[in-house]
Amino acid sequence: MKTVIWKLNLQSDPNKVFNLLTTPEGRTKFWSEKATESEGVIHFTFPNGQTYQSQILKSIPNKEFHLDYFDSLVKFQLTQTETGGTDFTLINENIRASDFSEIHAGWISVLMNLKAVADFQCDLRNHDPTKTWDQGYVDN
Repeated sequence: MKTVIWKLNLQSDPNKVFNLLTTPEGRTKFWSEKATESEGVIHFTFPNGQTYQSQILKSIPNKEFHLDYFDSLVKFQLTQTETGGTDFTLINENIRASDFSEIHAGWISVLMNLKAVADFQCDLRNHDPTKTWDQGYVDN
């Protein structure tokens, strides 16, 4: 099993970033087409029609958010910077070696869109179900 680790520096404060991660409205701004939540489970729907029921495992406001995500563990860690922004770390553990390259690259797409939404209020995704990651589009 392998682990993906990515870091991102955001101008936005941890509260804003945490709200993007932990609210249905926030998640649909940068991550998925739908992301409703019920009883500690996020019901993700992605542009290609794929769905996943993601169990929330840990939530510490403005600091940490952990999920079961496609049979792996995803940890989001937020630290406020000296300038009031956020140093953001994503750790995705327990990834099968055969899936690692795609997941490693896929998180870049998600995280760069998180930065665009958090810092510039701009969604970079195309929202076209015929132009998704499956067809080689990075702006899915």
